[in-house]
Amino acid sequence: MASGQESREELDRKAREGETVVPGGTGGKSLEAQEHLAEGRSHGGQTRKEQLGHEGYSEMGSKGGETRKEQLGEEGYKEMGSKGGQARSEQLGHEGYSEMGRKGGQTRSEQLGHDGYSEMGKKGGETRSEQLGHEGYSEMGRKGGLATKEESGGERAAREGIEIDESKFTNSS
Repeated sequence: MASGQESREELDRKAREGETVVPGGTGGKSLEAQEHLAEGRSHGGQTRKEQLGHEGYSEMGSKGGETRKEQLGEEGYKEMGSKGGQARSEQLGHEGYSEMGRKGGQTRSEQLGHDGYSEMGKKGGETRSEQLGHEGYSEMGRKGGLATKEESGGERAAREGIEIDESKFTNSS
């Protein structure tokens, strides 16, 4: 994926070399072709969503995700998701990506209600604790406990000279 800083000429050159430079434009042999493909795919997706309704369209997406997971295997599927998240983060920048996450969390909270959302968080915390072990989970909590509304735990730790061993809780992938 390309950053927003590149010129149209540079993006066109990359597209002609086979790189996808427009999200949804895979297969286009030029920047313009990729833009047209992405627009057409978007319109096609909207039409299909109108035909199936929200429930049907969601089910179709879930089935597609399951099929892709079977094709790639567990590790390949995780890697695909990680790369997709990384690309989206680069497109939106820190603020935009954070806002996307906040809105997604808010929507999920509304879907599940307070008790369901709390249960989801509890299960996620238990899973993360199992992944990291006691020492890693404690270190992650120590960093989180330093956070304030004005500054992240990492920023505060750096400012106050508090050592946090992030290798104990950071994913290696």
